Amino acid sequence: MDIAKGRYYFTADVHLGMSEDPQGLRQQSFVDFLNSLPAEAEELHLLGDIFDFWIDYKDVAPRGYVRVLAALAALVERGVKVFFYPGNHDWWVTDYFEKELGVKIVRGCWSVMELDGRRICVGHGDMPGATDFRSRFFFRLFRNRFLIGGLKMLHPRFVFWLARKWTASSRSKHSKYVKRFGNDIEKTGLFRFADDFGRSRAESSQPAIELYIFGHIHTPARVSVPSGGELVVLGDWSQGPQYLSL
Repeated sequence: MDIAKGRYYFTADVHLGMSEDPQGLRQQSFVDFLNSLPAEAEELHLLGDIFDFWIDYKDVAPRGYVRVLAALAALVERGVKVFFYPGNHDWWVTDYFEKELGVKIVRGCWSVMELDGRRICVGHGDMPGATDFRSRFFFRLFRNRFLIGGLKMLHPRFVFWLARKWTASSRSKHSKYVKRFGNDIEKTGLFRFADDFGRSRAESSQPAIELYIFGHIHTPARVSVPSGGELVVLGDWSQGPQYLSL
């Protein structure tokens, strides 16, 4: 696999383990991507929904991802810093990735960082893009620690059966969302978030954001933000590897 050379890599929405990929082609493609990152690579930022569903248990790890986990561990061992920003499909990670693989879990709806003098805002994009009450309600419900604790008390086989039902329903609703907005990113909540976030930083005399990088809506785009900077939306992996290198 030919990977564009860069020092910093961003990808999202691989959705490993989805029922629509019974042959595991996405996993093979993702493993090839991880193994092909050049020697210059310093950081890899996984912006959520890398897995179609993931939940950490104290004594149980989801099966089927050994090669992916090994490739991530190999990157960490060679000195690449790997950051995982959980999305709405894999929010329920706890300490497995940090303790077993050395992958840093980054919580929160978004994170602001500086890379080589460029100030960047990154995240999965589900909460920044949630503009209606229903979306925000489910966003907070799925992150409720009491709900998560109750979920982990159930048998893993039942939890993953339930998860497969939910993820299939989620994709169906998401396809309607894509049909609604098409490629007009300026109509989405992510675009409004970036514009409002930039204005609020300017009003409080904080340094401007030069680049916003999100996933979640599965529609790749790169547009200018009225309040300054650019918004990059990463596509999903339905048509092969999708990533941004800087």
